[in-house]
Amino acid sequence: MTGEDPGPLVRLFGLTGGRARPLGEAFDLVAIVTTVSTFYEPSELIPEHLTVLSICRRPTPVADVAAQLKLPLNITRVILGDLRRDGLVTIDRPQPAAQAIDERIYREVLHGLRSL
Repeated sequence: MTGEDPGPLVRLFGLTGGRARPLGEAFDLVAIVTTVSTFYEPSELIPEHLTVLSICRRPTPVADVAAQLKLPLNITRVILGDLRRDGLVTIDRPQPAAQAIDERIYREVLHGLRSL
């Protein structure tokens, strides 16, 4: 039995140290991850950390990071939380789109017209 692959669940458990939730403030699928520091010791990071730092050189949504890592979302969130704790990435809520603001204005105008 030695030498057999322990399976994906054991590996995922090892990636997160058994944690199912990220440390710190919660973030959702559309939160934007950006690499902010390139000063790190690669030998201290796991391959998934290095991949995230490469992917997020350009601002990238959490969902896209998970897809590129080919890992479950909760595992990706733990990895991202660790990188945020170490000051290597930021995780920000997306800025509201101008289109959403315009839609709000249209609704207010429509409501005003109806009340006339």
